[in-house]
Amino acid sequence: MRQSSGVRGPAGTSADSAGASADDTAGAAQADGGVPAARKSGRRGRRAKKSDAAGGTSAGADATRGGGAGADGPRAEGAKGQGPSDPEAAEPSEGAGTGGSADSNGDDAQAAGGEQAATADTEGTEGAKGAKPSEGEATARAGRRAPRKAAHAKKAGPGNRAAKRKRKRAARIARWTALSLAVIVLGTAAAGYFYYQHLNGNLKKGDLNLGDKQLDRSAANAAGQRPLNILILGSDSRNSKENVELGGAREDAGRKPLADVQMLVHVSADRSNMSVISVPRDTRVTIPKCTDPEDGTVYKKTDSQIINTSLMNGGPGCTVAAWEELTGIPVDHFMMIDFAGVVSMADAVGGVPVCVDANVYDKDSGLRLTKGSHKVKGEQALQWLRTRHGFEDGSDIGRTHAQHIYMNAMVRQLKGGTKLSDPGQLTDLAEAATKALTVDKDLGSVKKLYDLGNDIKRVPSERITMTTMPWVSDPLDPDAHVIPKPGDADKLFSLVRNDIALDGKDKKSDKGPKPTVPAAPKGTIALTVFNGTGTAVQPPATRRASDIAEFLVKAGFTKATSDSTPRAQADTTITYPKTAERPDAEAVAKALGLPESALRMSPTVDQVTLVIGGDWRTGTKYPKTEESEESDSSDEPTAGATGDGKGDGNGKKDDKGEKDGDNKAPKSSDPLSGNDTSACMNVNPLNRF
Repeated sequence: MRQSSGVRGPAGTSADSAGASADDTAGAAQADGGVPAARKSGRRGRRAKKSDAAGGTSAGADATRGGGAGADGPRAEGAKGQGPSDPEAAEPSEGAGTGGSADSNGDDAQAAGGEQAATADTEGTEGAKGAKPSEGEATARAGRRAPRKAAHAKKAGPGNRAAKRKRKRAARIARWTALSLAVIVLGTAAAGYFYYQHLNGNLKKGDLNLGDKQLDRSAANAAGQRPLNILILGSDSRNSKENVELGGAREDAGRKPLADVQMLVHVSADRSNMSVISVPRDTRVTIPKCTDPEDGTVYKKTDSQIINTSLMNGGPGCTVAAWEELTGIPVDHFMMIDFAGVVSMADAVGGVPVCVDANVYDKDSGLRLTKGSHKVKGEQALQWLRTRHGFEDGSDIGRTHAQHIYMNAMVRQLKGGTKLSDPGQLTDLAEAATKALTVDKDLGSVKKLYDLGNDIKRVPSERITMTTMPWVSDPLDPDAHVIPKPGDADKLFSLVRNDIALDGKDKKSDKGPKPTVPAAPKGTIALTVFNGTGTAVQPPATRRASDIAEFLVKAGFTKATSDSTPRAQADTTITYPKTAERPDAEAVAKALGLPESALRMSPTVDQVTLVIGGDWRTGTKYPKTEESEESDSSDEPTAGATGDGKGDGNGKKDDKGEKDGDNKAPKSSDPLSGNDTSACMNVNPLNRF
């Protein structure tokens, strides 16, 4: 309830007169609607306030000293019953002096001594002024307000004011600290972003394939996963002062680079194994026609050059085209590194352990090591990778074996916990590696390279197999060049094309769940036929898809149709989308004479799909393929490295007398397991000291 303060009278005026005035005011308010009387009461209150300020005693104070309200009759008390010594206990009202309040709701005011006060009807107007609560009520209010008063007094103390100032200062410091941290975080993030973009800018990028025809991507497996095929190239470029210092041959500074190191890294679709095939740089192959993307120069197809010269025909995209033509394996990405990049990587991992079976010194590369194991790093690591005269028969074959030992050891180093914990070292490595690296455009960012590395890292070391393409001397230049060995090289490439691990640990036949239903009637099997016979150097055989589709229709597969969409793959395949449709695919394969190995399940097709590959360019019946000869049938040595599980250097049976398995790399490829720590390079007798 809102109450007006008691009206203070002149000095010597009793509280009774004040109470009478309040009675008169209340009565007038009832008679006239309350407005004129209220105005008069307000004026009297103001006059009383002025009188009290001049030295009079307040009505509220008189009442307090007199022990409460007077006994002259019922009236509304205006004072609160508290002396002037407690100024905070008085509640000021609207337009009234300090000391009391009016009941704005017209409630009954109980006078001191239990007498009934006059009721003032103030509905719709402000209540009568000068009403005073009882002493009990005033005391109760004072008790309720005491804790608040104490709190205010405590806050007003000098110690509290200092604490408050301290808290405010701490809050300001906290706000500035948070703001500063936010600026630092944002600044660091921005710097990190710009540095990331800077590293991306360091990467050199090129077209993946510069030939006229690119093979289709490898088919996905039953889980929808695709294998990865990455071509790793080592360039002998002298395009920088550092590369000239490392590589020598200053007269070659202006020459286009050669691809002296070439390895195809195949990561299986399920990431359970990895196969690596090296092709010696001196292998004579068919190099397709390539067009240089920078100056438009067209390099004609040639059969007379060795594979490392393909890099000169427009860049790594031409080497990719040559690899696809040679192996029939579709290449997804390429990565090319120069001398400086090799040195940076070797330093970053803290050196790579290698082994030689005798003292070796190769004056051409500069490599000098004593017999036994060594950890090579920096320029010495580059010498190891470049040396060919110092190992085995002094040819490029020995160099590929040395590279396999090095790569396996480096992978083991990284998987064994080698870490790059120095931020400065990491920064230097990132700068050097990205400046030294050239990749295809689809792989042209640091993030994609990082993701690719994580993908490859999933492969266990024991499921990594390093091989060299089986070879024989080139009839056109037997002293300098080699060519793929018939049978064995084809088998090695076929295993990779079909995503079969070279370590022989894959199941020979993985058909998946056996279908429980027979094949559908021939006339109801929906079937599409594609012509995939075109390669980088051979145009598609004409009418292959339509000829085979017509043959199938005559054989009862009336829903067989041909599709003219260009395809390109080495092997003929029949793909089906679901296990339940395997019997249908088997029926088609049987009609065409295709082997069971041509069948595969993949969700990338929506019905049975037949692709006629480069292995079937004529006829309506799939040609019977002759069984490849045993890998030890060649009377020409392959000069392999020694080590557990390897050949004896002559392509013969291993120590256990085992022959090549059907789903295993031929011995003539000198397979080396990723966890073979005993491998040691044979030193060329002419380069010992």
